[in-house]
Amino acid sequence: MGFKLLSTDLVTQARRGQLQTRHGGIETPVFMPVGTQATVKATTPAELCEVGAQIILGNTYHLFLRPGLEVIREMGGLHRFMNWHAPILTDSGGFQVFSLSKLRRITEEGVHFNNHLDGSPCFLSPEIAMQIQTTLGSDIAMVFDECPPYPCEHEYASASLDRTLRWAERCRSWLEKQSADHRPLTFGIVQGAVYHDLRKRSACSLVDLDFDGYAVGGVSVGEPEEEMMRAIENSERFLPIQKPRYAMGLGTPPQIIEMVARGIDMFDCVLPTRLARNGTAFTARGTMNLKNNPYRADPRPIEEGCECSTCQQFTRAYIRHLIKAEEILGLRLVTIHNLYFYLRLMILIRTALEQGTFAQFREQFVANYIKHEPKSSEDES
Repeated sequence: MGFKLLSTDLVTQARRGQLQTRHGGIETPVFMPVGTQATVKATTPAELCEVGAQIILGNTYHLFLRPGLEVIREMGGLHRFMNWHAPILTDSGGFQVFSLSKLRRITEEGVHFNNHLDGSPCFLSPEIAMQIQTTLGSDIAMVFDECPPYPCEHEYASASLDRTLRWAERCRSWLEKQSADHRPLTFGIVQGAVYHDLRKRSACSLVDLDFDGYAVGGVSVGEPEEEMMRAIENSERFLPIQKPRYAMGLGTPPQIIEMVARGIDMFDCVLPTRLARNGTAFTARGTMNLKNNPYRADPRPIEEGCECSTCQQFTRAYIRHLIKAEEILGLRLVTIHNLYFYLRLMILIRTALEQGTFAQFREQFVANYIKHEPKSSEDES
């Protein structure tokens, strides 16, 4: 298991690589659909394969609470439980604990919090987070970390980072005691909020621990986009070339292309599925709200030329009808299209890198990606 760097773009810092896991290889740059609760919302594993998913995400926190480790262990691990036979990356639960700010208490040992389902007391530590991910059968596990809020003072961010780095050492120590046959690839998470010196200290300290890959965390938590990109840059520059780099929880199609240009290899984001459930579809020209009245009798597919099963079989008019009628099929059809769009985008990026045309592809795509909302007094929310 490991990462092989195949090529680097001559104009940007974009990279083409391959990541090998126990459940197969992954071509990078790669987008990973989010399957928080052992499912990518509104899709089956077969449909994920059809749209080109190489790897999906699960979440330690949510799966720990429901259905619980005993159930997943008895069912033979997360892959068998959800009938997904390709790689799975699991988040440690740190971000979810961050989002429970009113229900948690952070200590040196870990995080005490109240279960958001029934209010019962729970506890997560670095060791417990790694144990859960190993039990799930994760191919790639993330270290347990604290995600500081935005905005936060330098003093708080520094103290938080110190604790996160100590937690990373504990994750590493726990893993070293486990059998190599059951040990997942493990990624450290660079934190440090918006502060350059903290990002540098975080990245360098994690590199010293020699993880299998490195993620940039604590971004897209409310900061302006320019701050987000700066945090990516201030983290990536201190990470080793020969290890994969993962931007957690990002982003829009143009953001992904810009982060590829900055040397990032792996991405995940809820936008393709979340916006689909609101009737919003992604196209090369931007997003389109299929609830809007101009699509009421539109015979075209969501995106002309798209080869996803939704666009090959259904019209904008029909999908709009389903969404307005609150039929589940409408949300499924848009979800399938959006996931296909994101995964097809990654194929185009990889192809451009192989052909040495990434810089031109980047410029053209970002220039063409505009809001594609018809202007009409009859538009509906």
